[in-house]
Amino acid sequence: MGFDVLPLIIIAVIIIALAILFTFIPVTLWISALAAGVKVSIFTLIGMRLRRVVPSRVINPLIKAHKAGLNVSINQLESHYLAGGNVDRVVNALIASHRANIELPFERGAAIDLAGRDVLEAVQMSVNPKVIETPFIAGIAMNGIEVKALARITVRANIDRLVGGAGEETVIARVGEGVISTIGSSNTHEQVLENPDSISHTVLAKGLDAGTAFEILSIDIADVDIGKNIGATLQTDQAEADKKIAQAKAEERRAMAVALEQEMVARTQEMRAKVVEAEADVPRALAEALRSGNMGVMDYMNYRNIGADTEMRDTIGKLTEDNDDNN
Repeated sequence: MGFDVLPLIIIAVIIIALAILFTFIPVTLWISALAAGVKVSIFTLIGMRLRRVVPSRVINPLIKAHKAGLNVSINQLESHYLAGGNVDRVVNALIASHRANIELPFERGAAIDLAGRDVLEAVQMSVNPKVIETPFIAGIAMNGIEVKALARITVRANIDRLVGGAGEETVIARVGEGVISTIGSSNTHEQVLENPDSISHTVLAKGLDAGTAFEILSIDIADVDIGKNIGATLQTDQAEADKKIAQAKAEERRAMAVALEQEMVARTQEMRAKVVEAEADVPRALAEALRSGNMGVMDYMNYRNIGADTEMRDTIGKLTEDNDDNN
């Protein structure tokens, strides 16, 4: 009985060993590589497993590159994988550039991929240029009329400047600046409406693609609209501001006049108080003159008669004025 079980145990151990072997060592991938004409050692695949590299992520792109006639080594692909790059995308970009007769070394393609840019899309854009549409860009002509222009920018990826080159936002910003400058240098808005192509010619001649990841092929003005009369609006706002300033100055002068009037009223009241104070000294002066003998009784009576006569004349004068007013 034990003799009959031993072969079964041996067969089971062999099956388990083969399962582990085929799991750890990608034999099928090795056979596929040999069938494709790519010489890969089985120990190289084992080393990839030990270095925690997924062999299919390297071998399959290597087979693809070999079939396309590219001279790419397994060490280059593995090092790019370990650096965190997308090996399959880089190989596809190399194949596309090779078919399009665009020079793209593996090192540059790997650098572009590690920089975070889609290298395959860049190669495709080099073959098939991309059209970038800007929003409406508003500029003001010299006559104060606002002109809005919509531009379409045809760009082609520049492989040499993909690493470190500016993106689409910079291109749109530079084109917008050029459109605004061109509209602002026009004497009237009619000139812009008559020759919208002058905007594209002027902007294109400035070399706006310098330092960017693109090469500008053409700039076309798709639409031109008339906006507000900014000059008239500014003049209206300035007139309104001048009006408010004049009103503020007039209010200031009025306030100063009112303050001066109040000051004069205060001064008048002060003078009247001084007169009343001086009049209050008259009885005391008369009493002192009578006591000192400088004024006699008859003099005092004459003074009183003169005062009574003056008061009577004032009363008669007031009655005469009232009668004239009534008539």
